[in-house]
Amino acid sequence: MDRYIAQRLDLADTLAPFRSQFNVEESGPIYLDGNSLGRPSTAVTERLADAVRDWSENLVGGWARWIDLPAAVGDRIGRLIGASSGQVVVCDSTTVNLYKLAASALAARADRQVILADAHDFPTDRYVLQGLAESAGRELRLLEGSVVDGLDTDVVAGAIDAQTALVCLSHVNFRSGARLDIAAITEAAHRHGALVLWDLCHSAGALPVALDDDGVDLAVGCTYKYLNGGPGSPAFAYVRRGLQAELRQPIWGWFGQHDQFSMASIYQPDGGMSRFLTGTPPVLGLLGVDAAAEILESAGIRALWAKSERCTEMLVDLVRARLEPLGATLASPSDPERRGAHVSVAHAQAWPWCNALIERRMVVGDFRPPDVIRLGPAPLYSRFVDIFDAVERMAEVLKAGVDDVRDRPKSPE
Repeated sequence: MDRYIAQRLDLADTLAPFRSQFNVEESGPIYLDGNSLGRPSTAVTERLADAVRDWSENLVGGWARWIDLPAAVGDRIGRLIGASSGQVVVCDSTTVNLYKLAASALAARADRQVILADAHDFPTDRYVLQGLAESAGRELRLLEGSVVDGLDTDVVAGAIDAQTALVCLSHVNFRSGARLDIAAITEAAHRHGALVLWDLCHSAGALPVALDDDGVDLAVGCTYKYLNGGPGSPAFAYVRRGLQAELRQPIWGWFGQHDQFSMASIYQPDGGMSRFLTGTPPVLGLLGVDAAAEILESAGIRALWAKSERCTEMLVDLVRARLEPLGATLASPSDPERRGAHVSVAHAQAWPWCNALIERRMVVGDFRPPDVIRLGPAPLYSRFVDIFDAVERMAEVLKAGVDDVRDRPKSPE
């Protein structure tokens, strides 16, 4: 691999024109943190500006256009994750949606005691499940797998039995990028009558997901990573159509109420996905997500994934050729069938190395303890030459040596 090959790949890249739709500082550092926070597009900034003007000019009259946004934007997200209309709403945060859906699932399987999850999953997932297990008197079993390659499908399937109420897993691990088999694990859970909840934070907008075809029960995910909705943009929740009337989510708010404007004294949940809403929707955030997702939809998820695969393959090859001789190691699955859309690199001085790259405006990746730098090219705006140059800069800093840095960065996942 050399820079000439990267340039040739960029010339052949059918997604290359999308880069001009994003706010990219060409003289700035190479941004490889799209798996943590996506870049803003001009479409999003323009949609938000229009929304503020609408608010200013029409005030409360704007609600005639805004009130149905959670479902309308949900349907657009649904098309990116293989869900037909009426099964996705955009609302709240990933944590809140995870709590709502997990609590609903446990209530629907009240005669079962066990929750299965990944010991190496993102903290909020584990914390929510720990809290639910404690409050509901259930047992949370955390499955141990490889910190690089993730859980083995057979291990997960073997842990599910007649006492399992809920299996809750991330499709792509936040640290290593290890990818699980949604279809196989969902089928294994259903054989024993358990429900499955998938966290799609690190796959929505980058990997093909087929929730309907795979028979998935429940899913949640954020919209500010590969979906580029903006910092803190609202999350999404998916509930399979056949489960919607059965599940009773625990946060009873007026937006989940049937005929909400009748202001009835007794809560009666709506019959469809609206029952999983709670309070007033975040209109500006929803409009930003809608504009961002529209771009991904026009690009096509298959094309996005094809480029992501090529990007991660290039990263893996370059890490082995340029960084492993300098003491780094690949901290993501080497098998592309087990890998998501980001690549992790481990090094004893990962944090000072990551800090030096950012402080010197060379490369923006992100550090995850104890010793990992994540590199997340985003297929809509990352170039192959960016990947090549980023690894060269990483090698340059390692060769020169990095100083110890005590304070670690404080930023949301």
